Amino acid sequence: MRRAPKKAEPEKAQHQNSKETKTAAPRGKKRGQNSGAKKPSIRIYFLGGLNEIGKNFTLYECEGDMLIVDCGMSFPDDDMLGVDLVLPDFTFVERNADKIRGIVLTHGHEDHIGALPYLLKRVNLPIYGTMLTLGLVDGKLKEHGLSGKVKMNVVKPGQTVKLGCMDVEFIHVNHSIPDSVGFAIHSPAGTVVYTGDFKIDCTPAWGEMIDLGRFAELGNEGVLALLADSTNAERPGYTKTEQMVDNTFESLFKKAEKKRIIIATFASNISRVQQIINCAVRYGRKVALSGRSMLNVMGIAVEMGYLQVPDGVLIDIDLLNRYPREKVVLITTGSQGEPMSALTRMAFADHRKVEVGPEDFIIISARPIPGNEKTVGAVVDELLKRGCEVIYESMYEVHVSGHACQEELKIIQGITKPKYFIPFHGEQKHLRKNAGLAISMGMDPANVYIGDIGDVLEINQEYMKKLTSVPAGRILVDGLGVGDVGSIVLRDRKHLAEDGLIVVVCTIDDNGQIVAGPDVVSRGFVYVREAEPLIDEAKKRVAAALESCSEHHIHDWGTLKTRIKDELSRFLYERTRRSPMILPIIMEV
Repeated sequence: MRRAPKKAEPEKAQHQNSKETKTAAPRGKKRGQNSGAKKPSIRIYFLGGLNEIGKNFTLYECEGDMLIVDCGMSFPDDDMLGVDLVLPDFTFVERNADKIRGIVLTHGHEDHIGALPYLLKRVNLPIYGTMLTLGLVDGKLKEHGLSGKVKMNVVKPGQTVKLGCMDVEFIHVNHSIPDSVGFAIHSPAGTVVYTGDFKIDCTPAWGEMIDLGRFAELGNEGVLALLADSTNAERPGYTKTEQMVDNTFESLFKKAEKKRIIIATFASNISRVQQIINCAVRYGRKVALSGRSMLNVMGIAVEMGYLQVPDGVLIDIDLLNRYPREKVVLITTGSQGEPMSALTRMAFADHRKVEVGPEDFIIISARPIPGNEKTVGAVVDELLKRGCEVIYESMYEVHVSGHACQEELKIIQGITKPKYFIPFHGEQKHLRKNAGLAISMGMDPANVYIGDIGDVLEINQEYMKKLTSVPAGRILVDGLGVGDVGSIVLRDRKHLAEDGLIVVVCTIDDNGQIVAGPDVVSRGFVYVREAEPLIDEAKKRVAAALESCSEHHIHDWGTLKTRIKDELSRFLYERTRRSPMILPIIMEV
């Protein structure tokens, strides 16, 4: 039997008000449901997490009260050049801030809590979550200067929080980070079950197995709607237990007996780091951490008792070279091939403190997120070129998913017995596959809804219908700028990246006659010294366009610039079949 770590007592300021929190209702009783009168409707606003991986953000409304479930971010696609983060659009939430009673969080992954600081700068709302989740949130709030300004309420699985007319019950689930929960939202309209990110693991690396008993009880009490994780809906069978990774690490540590071991994993995968530390202790190795996010998360996990590290095992990365290679393990970020991550910098010889080579045994303990396969492959190739031995998921069981596969999704569907089913958290192919699983188990297709961002769904005991959409989408973060990079800026960046830039500079007098120039400067289009005839001809075309304008007494700068762009664009495309961005600069004397 695994024992949960001893948890630090939450600060006094974090305790819920006794009126807001109560323990789970007596079994068999349907909370918030009046069997006599006709029941009202509950509305679900899908503001993120559908037809995408990440950016989970949902709003529930019943009888004028609203609550938010999760507030996550996602990472930019390849075509979002220069963008650092992608946030949900907060417009609808800001418009209805006076109705929102609080934010409830399922777990501490970035795609569920990463956008919180940006939202809380606009609207100050109380937050409810488990201890580790709020510990990670507090770290984020400190970075954004919000620490102590937001009311955070620690809730344990099995407890219920009252938010307006809705009671949110926290239910323990298994995932790749401790303290993960699903929710039963008990409202006057009925009970809505939201699984959050989950899997069914009978031998988890941390804590107890998922509380299937409570999900089954809710099914017996009556579930109006089920929203279920769809990430692994395409995968048959069951998600493998974390115990598999324990056994794999054991064998790999034996195999790497004479080498330094470097393991890349998600910074938030505290259970995986605990497994690595346990194995390092058994083999007499010291452990060092690399990567800013890894250090931050592990610092919080140790402080709160979720990570057990024996004295003397953890060493600073600066001391790594003082120990024999076969006596150390380095746990690092970079399992997704992120350009600035520690493992990527090691692979491309850009890491200030770690140089890798033939004496290194590298394990990538994560599965590439869809879209990251090429970047991960590039990092693996570079490591192999340096003589490293590299182990990744397809070779050994060095990673298991934190999401339910098909048979687990069927179990949740079967024991909750919902009237309506809404697949959640995934791309269109995942959502449709999950919907298909529900239908295969007897769910009426008319009672299954596959939504999109911005959709509003109204549900009651009599019907489920889609209402008028609300503002939703994405806000791009670039450096300190939030929302100042939009589709036009991205289009320009893509244009610059693909075809380069031509800058035309000339000086004209009051009559439109050329006084100096035109000069043509190329950036990312052609190398000027090797394309002098092309540049000279471009100058002649610009001069001709300006002379034509002067003859026709056209002196409006907007028109002059347009004529230059049109003439030069046509000429360059004829000669090169390229369309660079053209930027005319006209000065008048």
